[in-house]
Amino acid sequence: MKKELRILSPTAILGYGFPKESFEKGLEMEPDLIAVDAGSTDPGPYYLGAGVSFTDRTAVKRDLRLMIKAGQARNIPVIVGTMGGSGGQPHLDWGIEIVKEIVAEEDLSFKLATISSELDKKEIRKRYEKDQVEALFPAPAITEEDIEDSTRIVGQMGVEPFIKALELEADVIIAGRAYDPTVFAGFCVKHGFPKGLALHMGKIMECAAIAANPGSGSDSMFGILTKDHFILEPLNPKRRCTTTSVAAHTLYEKANPFKLHGPGGVIDLTNSKFEQLDERRVKVSGSKFVEDQAYTVKLEGAKKVGYRTVSIAGTRDPIMIKQLDHIKKVVRDTVRDNFDQLDQDDYQLIFRIYGENAVMGKLEPETEINSHEVGIIIEVVAKTQDLANTICSFARSTMLHYGYPGRVATAGNLAFPYSPSDLKAGEVYEFNLHHLITVQDPTSLFPIKIEEL
Repeated sequence: MKKELRILSPTAILGYGFPKESFEKGLEMEPDLIAVDAGSTDPGPYYLGAGVSFTDRTAVKRDLRLMIKAGQARNIPVIVGTMGGSGGQPHLDWGIEIVKEIVAEEDLSFKLATISSELDKKEIRKRYEKDQVEALFPAPAITEEDIEDSTRIVGQMGVEPFIKALELEADVIIAGRAYDPTVFAGFCVKHGFPKGLALHMGKIMECAAIAANPGSGSDSMFGILTKDHFILEPLNPKRRCTTTSVAAHTLYEKANPFKLHGPGGVIDLTNSKFEQLDERRVKVSGSKFVEDQAYTVKLEGAKKVGYRTVSIAGTRDPIMIKQLDHIKKVVRDTVRDNFDQLDQDDYQLIFRIYGENAVMGKLEPETEINSHEVGIIIEVVAKTQDLANTICSFARSTMLHYGYPGRVATAGNLAFPYSPSDLKAGEVYEFNLHHLITVQDPTSLFPIKIEEL
């Protein structure tokens, strides 16, 4: 049995790219695995609901080509999780198509494992009827309507499906929605290394060089895992890992600094230790994995809620800026009066004022606008695209020509950077499932298909 495993993470998300020099340096360090996380819920629900990738196809193919060729040349596995950004079946099919193109163009031959993660509504409904679906805070309790309204539902797989695919001697694994660290940790756990350390290392390496200083999601990271610690090193000489950068990234997107929840259990960081080995490398030890009594899988679902139209404008009138709350109310009331035949749930009229609180919303601590100019986004989400267009057009023209108290100029209140001023953004989705289901077999929801390419 090996005393250590050497892992290469080329980039934070497949398609973000990486310098060839960094990647080649990582290959010189003789990795046992090349792995990358390809997705996230960060870009929002549209990509899951619509079944499209948020990363560019050409960029994804470039990254994959380099990774697969390197893996084949060195006879080491290549693993990709959450293909296409969201891991649904359309994303998986899209990724497999790219892989097959690379195989044909590069005259390659290998065993491919595809792990699916999109779940049938009927299966979720059965579990719901047996009270086997629970809300994951802060989501509300699930309803049957939530399940039926979902355009697409995926489950977030743990390390077990990756281990099973590796046991089937897959050379390349392309997986649907996966808990981000598992594309690295599955290989390590299969080879007998501690699950807590493997998952903690994967938690950091899934973002590649973001955990370095200066950080970047488009650069490579190298990890070395032993039985009692792991070591991280960025592969670009301009970057370095520090105890602060690595420890800070451990807390990334987590509510609890000591307990990182995932499929099947919790990474316990209570006794984790971060040590600076030299100027560029950090050693981490003490991380443990604590199994849950029951193995749970997180569900992610998205549903279509309407269609969006936006109008982007700006104003530099200090008289108008001081009265924006009043002006927004007048516009809302005028729209409501003009379209009084519509129900309140037929459309949403949203104003985002950049220079006021467009980023923080109600959490913004600065209550007054101190800018000499502000950006205004008028957004409408409605049941149809035509209705969204109509409401947005009317709201925009109302705000453009409203005669607010003290107004001096009468040619128009807003400056528009684009013509046409109203931009049709199409379908709108929202996350409607953020729930857990209990499974007896961690691989049961994630079928594996093996192909000889």
